[in-house]
Amino acid sequence: MIAAGMACITGCSRGLGRAMALEFARLGWKVAGCARNADSIATLAEELGDPHIFQAVDVTDDAAMHSFAKTVIEHLGAPNLLVNNAALMNGNAPLKDISPEEFAKILAVNLGGVHNSIRAFLPFMEDAERGVIANFSSYWGRSTAPDVAPYCATKWAIEGLTQALSQELPSGLAAVAFNPGIIDTGMLRSCFGEAAGGYHSAEEWARTAVPALASLGPTDNGNSVTAP
Repeated sequence: MIAAGMACITGCSRGLGRAMALEFARLGWKVAGCARNADSIATLAEELGDPHIFQAVDVTDDAAMHSFAKTVIEHLGAPNLLVNNAALMNGNAPLKDISPEEFAKILAVNLGGVHNSIRAFLPFMEDAERGVIANFSSYWGRSTAPDVAPYCATKWAIEGLTQALSQELPSGLAAVAFNPGIIDTGMLRSCFGEAAGGYHSAEEWARTAVPALASLGPTDNGNSVTAP
């Protein structure tokens, strides 16, 4: 485990992303993060303060992601850990009832956003000759369920994308597909309803998941990992 480094997290205004940002900061890491919700990201920025950096950014906007990356690199340097967490869940429905617009939006965030993040940060990580990219997968990236086909499709794609990326990386870097497990979040409640309350909160989850993420290194390249 890196004693302290710099973690960059997408989708960090609420849920798992917010919990990770708070826990990394508590452990002495510098944290950079982005999310679409300007109010929520501003609250997190105020809560953690300097030297951490948080900005409202839409991960589907390639130019905005590159601008965010430039700011992060100038102030904090290349990430030791890039966590691609931003994702959307489709409204629960059979695939035949999902509109093309909703399907495209899920693809744009869950896959296109990861691509934009990698494009923005990887060149700097290569220059630094170190760093881990943790692309958030899911149990539904390794299994399936009804009424969440678009989400499943994107998380299965994350597994494949990460495997392929791992074969392209130079020595010293790693790409990992990270399954966070089942956590009581708004996304889970959209599928499980009140039953989601039987699982750990995001804050409880972060206490074990963040050290697991921090322990990832070059020898993990290409692995599919599940949070403890």
